Amino acid sequence: MTPSRKTPPPTDPHELPPERLRWRCDPAGFRFETTAEMGDGPIQIIGQPRAMEALRLGLAIREWGYNIFVAGEVGTGRSTAVNRQLAGIERGERSPDDLVYVHNFRDPDRPRLLRFPAGRGQAFRQAMEDLVATLGKAVPELFDSDEYRKRRSAAIEAANEVRKERLKEYEKRVSEDGFTLVQIQTGPVVRPDLMPVVAGNPVALGQLESLVEEGKFQRREYEKLKGKYAKLSEGLETLTKEFRDVERDLRKGLVDLDRDLASPPVKAAVEDLRDGFPGDAAGAFLDEVLDDVLDHLDRFRDVEEPPASGADRDRARAELRDRMRPYAVNVIVDNSRTKGLPIIRETSPTYRNLFGTIERARDASGEWSTDHTRIKAGSLARADGGILVLDALDVLAEGGVWPALKRTLRTRRLEIQSFDPFNFFSSVSIQPEPVPLDVKVVLIGTRQIYRLLHALDEDFKKIFKVKADFAVETARSPEELMNYAAFVRKKCQDDGLPPFHRDAVAAVAEHGVRLAGRQEKLTTRFNEIADVVREAGYWARHEKARRVDAKHVDRAIAERVRRVDLVEEVLRERFADGTMLVDLQGEKVGQVNGLVYLDVGDHAFGQPSRITATTAVGRAGIIDIAREAEMGGAIHTKGVLILAGFLRARFAQDRPLALSASLCFEQSYDEIDGDSASSAELYALLSCLSGVPIRQSIAVTGSVNQKGEIQPIGGVNEKVEGYFDLCLLVGLTGRQGVMIPARNVPHLMLRKDLVEEVARGRFHLWSVSTVEEGIEVLTGVEAGVADVGGAYPPESVFGRAEAKLRALAAKVREFGPADGSGPS
Repeated sequence: MTPSRKTPPPTDPHELPPERLRWRCDPAGFRFETTAEMGDGPIQIIGQPRAMEALRLGLAIREWGYNIFVAGEVGTGRSTAVNRQLAGIERGERSPDDLVYVHNFRDPDRPRLLRFPAGRGQAFRQAMEDLVATLGKAVPELFDSDEYRKRRSAAIEAANEVRKERLKEYEKRVSEDGFTLVQIQTGPVVRPDLMPVVAGNPVALGQLESLVEEGKFQRREYEKLKGKYAKLSEGLETLTKEFRDVERDLRKGLVDLDRDLASPPVKAAVEDLRDGFPGDAAGAFLDEVLDDVLDHLDRFRDVEEPPASGADRDRARAELRDRMRPYAVNVIVDNSRTKGLPIIRETSPTYRNLFGTIERARDASGEWSTDHTRIKAGSLARADGGILVLDALDVLAEGGVWPALKRTLRTRRLEIQSFDPFNFFSSVSIQPEPVPLDVKVVLIGTRQIYRLLHALDEDFKKIFKVKADFAVETARSPEELMNYAAFVRKKCQDDGLPPFHRDAVAAVAEHGVRLAGRQEKLTTRFNEIADVVREAGYWARHEKARRVDAKHVDRAIAERVRRVDLVEEVLRERFADGTMLVDLQGEKVGQVNGLVYLDVGDHAFGQPSRITATTAVGRAGIIDIAREAEMGGAIHTKGVLILAGFLRARFAQDRPLALSASLCFEQSYDEIDGDSASSAELYALLSCLSGVPIRQSIAVTGSVNQKGEIQPIGGVNEKVEGYFDLCLLVGLTGRQGVMIPARNVPHLMLRKDLVEEVARGRFHLWSVSTVEEGIEVLTGVEAGVADVGGAYPPESVFGRAEAKLRALAAKVREFGPADGSGPS
């Protein structure tokens, strides 16, 4: 029996009028003709009150752990908002201290850190250089004076006199015992020795022993001389030791002489330095400098003027620097030009750039070496006392940076060290004194990075206590529309674009609503808005227009889509030429055009997909072919299971649901996921059960729950436009259209050409809230309402489906178990 068709009412309550398909911005709401007439006032941060309040809180609290993570999608104005907020904070009058590293005379491998008021670090370095230069001139002059020569000569002469007196006494004793003191050459060394005098000539004892053996010298006399030699040798050793003591005393006396002579001018010079740089740390260092200078006066005594030019001059200067290196001052942070609280933005947060490093160099012998003058500061040291802004992704991408940053913020101590895992000589290093750090870090990243760090890193939530969350959309209001206009004006000024007419500003605002995905919202992804503004300006200049009109904005948007929609165009052509099967007219039982959403990275679009349903005798229930082929995602599987729940709720209250049905996305060769086609699958299944055909000119999107309510889905604009473009390509018939969930109507922001075709009656949109409403739009037949006994009218869609299910159940009882479902 052919089902009775509903007579369509003069005005279909489910069909949407053109004015509901797109929000239109009234240009009259802008109180200017072009943006050139607008003032140059500051642009407000659009739509981010929550994030701005969090930023203000985080920047105001200086206690430990109140670092800030700015979370939001790229293009939402995160960096602009941070810069704006930082530009407005009170930076104060006092600048942070200069950071200086100096030599540690007690432990050279642990350079000492000194802090000076801003600008005094360089002054201290210059003062130390002047001290070295002054001593380099004064010390040689002291040692070249007549007084010094007299005192030195007197000391040497006194020592020589002592040696002469002792030697004279010893030689007298040696002579009395018949010996003489001679100098023996042994290789390069000359040493004193004793020889007996025989017949007026010195003769070695070894030679006398030979004469004894030959009988030419008396043995008794030889033994006597040998005994005297042993005693005299002991005296010679004593004399030699006394000479060494005299020599040592002489050297010590000369050192004391040098120290006594140099001490007054050196102390005076150091005291002058101490007066200019008060403080315990600087004073302790200068004490060590004073002692070291007096202990190493030879560094200054032998200073020579380097040659005027050439390699010899460079070599002499390098040698002089190496000799005076213990007194060199390394200013790693100079805040002489910093006005108040420092704000550092590190765009390349490598380990070296962020934490500093210790450089190494080869010395004259070819060995690797380093010292305190090779310590280099990073952004953290420069931001001490202020704020450091970093990009989270860049920080996480650099090896070793994130753990070191956490450790530094947790301990509030910066340890500068070498970090070069690919250098085999990285062990050649020093350990500078850590820098006490007071810095606030502002980390800018996406919400995904924030979630990962918050979930996986237990330290993260302790050291980043403030989250400034940037929204991707804001409520549409007259104030925000004026902020949009101000944004367009600023871009025109920054990029030298023609002014925008208010119609063009309205078009930009409409595009902002489209990107937000809701008619009552505006997007805050201003990187995309800025691109549209620039490209609209380009097309205006291309036409040699003096201003940007709405048509230029529309062209910019269309050209942006055209640059990336090649895949969509190819697929649309395959539908048009019949490679991909889809019916755009007529009626079919168990077949419906569903709409799928495809995202290829830089472009998202919708396209139709034929969905078919078949039913047969059995008890296998609803078979999801995509799931059985392992091509269906979990959400899609859930949607199919919901269909079974709906059928049980409608048709299995007084009897079991006995059927075997299968659902399939035809010509689908990739994984299917999402539940936005679950309502289309249900319509195909109801059509197959009832035998009522579905209009193929209507495409369907929307998910369904077990109660039969149609739920909203994402990408509604792209799906509608994708189906419209296909219909436009093959030819509009006036019967084609799309059925969407009623809850998606506020999300509609369709293209102007599509809305115009709807206004002409050549394309249609319907919105439905329930399965009943949807099946009636698709079939033109009443869905049916159950009576008190739970029965549906026999000519309704549900009534015919109920009858089919009863017949299938009877067949199952007649033929027994099937489809592996067990006993009936």
